[in-house]
Amino acid sequence: MELLEVSLGTIFLSETVGSMLLLLLGGGVVANTLLVKTKGNGTGFLFVNWGWGMGVFVGVIASYASGGHLNPAVTVGLIANGAEEFVPGIPVTVTSTLVYFAGELVGAMLGAFLVWLTYKEHFDAEPNPALKLGVFSTAPEIRNPIWNTVTEIIGTFVLVFGVLAAGAFTNNNPEAPANLGWLGALGVGLLVFSIGMSLGGPTGYAINPTRDLGPRIVHALLPIKGKGGSDWGYSWVPIVGPLIGGVLAGLLGNVLLP
Repeated sequence: MELLEVSLGTIFLSETVGSMLLLLLGGGVVANTLLVKTKGNGTGFLFVNWGWGMGVFVGVIASYASGGHLNPAVTVGLIANGAEEFVPGIPVTVTSTLVYFAGELVGAMLGAFLVWLTYKEHFDAEPNPALKLGVFSTAPEIRNPIWNTVTEIIGTFVLVFGVLAAGAFTNNNPEAPANLGWLGALGVGLLVFSIGMSLGGPTGYAINPTRDLGPRIVHALLPIKGKGGSDWGYSWVPIVGPLIGGVLAGLLGNVLLP
């Protein structure tokens, strides 16, 4: 089977489409749970975790051409792990890394915008500005930026380390199938679901800088009725924490994943 030929333009489009679907389904499940008068109102955190996990699953499948990063923490984790190419034909360079980041951010913004279009009347009917912001971005249950950052580091470490371990298992286990196909994407979705269930309580588990930053920008720009502020004072936590967690997972993966 001939390998798909990719360019930086293909990488950008792939990451944009995948991230857009991730945020549409992930943000959508939060909107369905939080906003007033939705059919899913009050279904709870388990419902949200499943929605984000399946959003990751669909996003990874759709971004097959770029390797389905969808997350700058994954991108920097691969770099820290010593990757020389992101996908065949796309070497790791400053330019290619920025293209990944750009696609991830643009896609996240588009996905958040589509969530707003889908739930426009529910946003207008919702009286609580914090719930409106909660559809777009994360917020801690107990606000302590240092400990919130630690939580994000740990959650993202598990994500990136799990992705690296899955690749090592497939490549080094002679009894494992050479190509898991869509099951590989499902595994990532289930990993995100597990992280949410186990580690998502303190901060809402952004574990992805663009997943939080892109929608937060969209929240600030959209004419949402009674939306309140976008909480920029907290916005650095879901950026810094995941990036540190991704780098640590990549570095320790060289030691702990022989």
